[in-house]
Amino acid sequence: MSSERAILHSDLNSFYASVEMMLDPCLKGKAVAVCGSTENRHGIVLAKSDLAKKAGVKTGMVNWEARQLCKDLIMVPPQYDQYLKYSKLTRSIYDRYTDLVEPFGMDECWLDVTGSRTQGTPMEIAEQIRKSVREELGLTVSIGVSFNKIFAKLGSDMKKPDAITEITQGGFKEKVWPLHCSEMIYCGPATTKKLAMYGIHTIGDVATADPLFLKRLLGVNGLALWSYASGNDQSRVMHRDFVSPVKSVGHGITCTADLEDDDEVFRVMLELSQDVGHRLRVHELAARGVQVYVRGNDLYGYQYQCKLPVRTQLPNEIAAAGFRVFKERYQWGKKVRAVCVRAIDLVPKNDPEQLTIFDNTVRREKRERMEDAVESIRARFGKRAITYAALLGDLKMPCDGRDSVKMPGLMYQ
Repeated sequence: MSSERAILHSDLNSFYASVEMMLDPCLKGKAVAVCGSTENRHGIVLAKSDLAKKAGVKTGMVNWEARQLCKDLIMVPPQYDQYLKYSKLTRSIYDRYTDLVEPFGMDECWLDVTGSRTQGTPMEIAEQIRKSVREELGLTVSIGVSFNKIFAKLGSDMKKPDAITEITQGGFKEKVWPLHCSEMIYCGPATTKKLAMYGIHTIGDVATADPLFLKRLLGVNGLALWSYASGNDQSRVMHRDFVSPVKSVGHGITCTADLEDDDEVFRVMLELSQDVGHRLRVHELAARGVQVYVRGNDLYGYQYQCKLPVRTQLPNEIAAAGFRVFKERYQWGKKVRAVCVRAIDLVPKNDPEQLTIFDNTVRREKRERMEDAVESIRARFGKRAITYAALLGDLKMPCDGRDSVKMPGLMYQ
């Protein structure tokens, strides 16, 4: 790999569960699952150890089902502060070899070590990282070594745990093309199903398909998948200080009890929109569209979105738009278990905007000044110091005690 790019993808094995076992040695060698709270209806498996995985426990499985599959399963609550701590410590090890370190979630990173040859070959660097993570942090990583990001990611998935896999430019067809296309990043279940309808099952099938046909079938994503499967990915690994532009701002919740009517859904959307509006202000952005996601108690999800007549940061306008599209589209066959509100199509708040003769600019300026005052009060006295009267009463949202002011019958996230 001397004349080509050298890209690593490092993936911490069973990250949450591994951190828990490292912090509590009594858990080592046992079936462990990090699970959400059953009381707050977040009772699903977030991560599992290798022994739990061998027993059939899967990420996303509800707690009681995991317990049925593995009688000796030890369930522990998540400690996100610890996961974040060890994620940062692992990245500090990566930083010894390159400043081109691009996170992909809390437990995965791409590294471009093309310019790090004074510290060894790519395989030698991967081995040094593997040993350092194990000896210094008590965790293990699987590392893929290749000439692009797609195949490096694929390599890290091929051998687990605590392993290194190399995919070279000269030999990738023999190693990669026989694999099922779902093994490739960005080829999800819906895409896999579409490809299968036309006899495209493996990564090699994608690479040898007509790229124009794939574009007609999947749009620009079809061309991207063809490029990835053919080994043509040239996307670069971003610098460790790179901050990706904010493309959307959202907040969601699983409710403590099913929502039974439009009024309850609106109140939850209004509560969620408080956080969305605040984060838009922090990033100095405004939304030109709203997207809502709801999941019924049958666990099927539905997503709707709409354009806004005027860009906004105002929580009540975001909630009203989201609720309007919800009422138009959602059929009340099932009660609602989870709700998410997302601001989309974001633009800088101070960019010029073309108004119409129907826009009431005076009224809008008053609303924005009022929201400025609300933000100022919350900054001084806590985010629950002031709220909408409509949110007083029984709101079916979990309470974790953070930055909350108790009010009659009202529980806050």
